[in-house]
Amino acid sequence: MALSQDEIRKSAERLDQAEKTRKQIRQLSLEHPGITIEDAYAIQKAWVDIKVAEGRVVKGHKIGLTSKAMQSALNIDEPDSGILLDDMFFADGGLVPSDRFIATRVEAELAFVMKSRLAGPDCTMFDVLNATDFVVPALEILDTRVERVDPQTKSTRKIFDTIADNAANAGIVLGGRPIRPMDADLRWIGALCFRNGQLEETGLAAGVLNHPATSVAWLANKIAPNGLALEAGQVVLAGSFIRPIETCKGDTIQADYGPYGSVSCYFA
Repeated sequence: MALSQDEIRKSAERLDQAEKTRKQIRQLSLEHPGITIEDAYAIQKAWVDIKVAEGRVVKGHKIGLTSKAMQSALNIDEPDSGILLDDMFFADGGLVPSDRFIATRVEAELAFVMKSRLAGPDCTMFDVLNATDFVVPALEILDTRVERVDPQTKSTRKIFDTIADNAANAGIVLGGRPIRPMDADLRWIGALCFRNGQLEETGLAAGVLNHPATSVAWLANKIAPNGLALEAGQVVLAGSFIRPIETCKGDTIQADYGPYGSVSCYFA
């Protein structure tokens, strides 16, 4: 850890203010050039603690950067993760208030709803499938409380900035048809993703570490040293298998999962 507890707390408070005021802050990696991955997760936890103290409830986790292409672009060799809170869930086909966010993007994913507690270490894909109640199509709404490009240096966001920013997580929409985890080859579940009726992106869930359950196993193992586990009833977003779709007020986003239904939202 390169940052002091005071620096971690102040960074979390700045992110919280950025979200509330919809004014992005400078990249933390520029403010603290020595920042580490551990520091970034400590900032994320401090920010989540602020939200929980204000009445928010932890409902699950999200996993990001699961594709090899994204990992290579950021010079990392593993995904990242963030926390899902109760006020991040929006109804399928419902309205998402645009004025709550800064710069939204949407990704198509599979969400795992846990049936039983899943704890690492040594958790495998098969442990995930056994511990999962059902899998459901989902949209993840991304936002960034940190500047993507620094106006002065033109430096782009680093992995430290994204992790501290709760892995850019802002919202989730669950929809489609719930699937029992052994009733389908999850790798071959795909989605056609539309913005305002125009096809924008397509993808297969195999793009998530070859199998989305592998992603969930990674998370269970990652948080185990901190005494944490994936708890029964929690929702885990396994990771996107499309490129993010930029959205603005007035956009309708729909992901068609074929036989597994569709999920959509409207940015009002």
